[in-house]
Amino acid sequence: MQYIQTPRSNEGCIFCQALAEADDLTSLVVVRGQRAFVILNRYPYTSGHVMVVPVDHQPSLEKLDPPSRAEIMELAARFIQVLEEVYHPQGINVGINMGEAAGAGITDHVHMHIVPRWLGDTNFMSTLGMTRVLPEILEDTYQRLKKGWEDLEAASFR
Repeated sequence: MQYIQTPRSNEGCIFCQALAEADDLTSLVVVRGQRAFVILNRYPYTSGHVMVVPVDHQPSLEKLDPPSRAEIMELAARFIQVLEEVYHPQGINVGINMGEAAGAGITDHVHMHIVPRWLGDTNFMSTLGMTRVLPEILEDTYQRLKKGWEDLEAASFR
């Protein structure tokens, strides 16, 4: 509940601030790559809603170098495996909104959303009440996904 009640800061880029934070749990950074990272969405649509963000602060994909674009896609593909193992979603939305007209809430630092979905997850609460109900707190989501990533990494070396 605290993350909902905490006012959003208008100072600086939230992604750059999260990347600079030493404590990954505080910043909700689940995975750090060389050119991109995976972070929990503080205002998720569903449990497990993450974003893959390039380290390079750019407003759109075409302004990123090819290795950064490649790492974003690789992290997304591997993290989808984690979400499938941890949450068993019935579907997954993957998307990038570039620019305010496209629905980007943060327009100056491009990022990819990965949202696990289940049949009926858009229910009367979100449709009529314009309220989202999440079954777990962000810290629990963080711990589950962090362990899921570590398990995937360990399995890759077997």
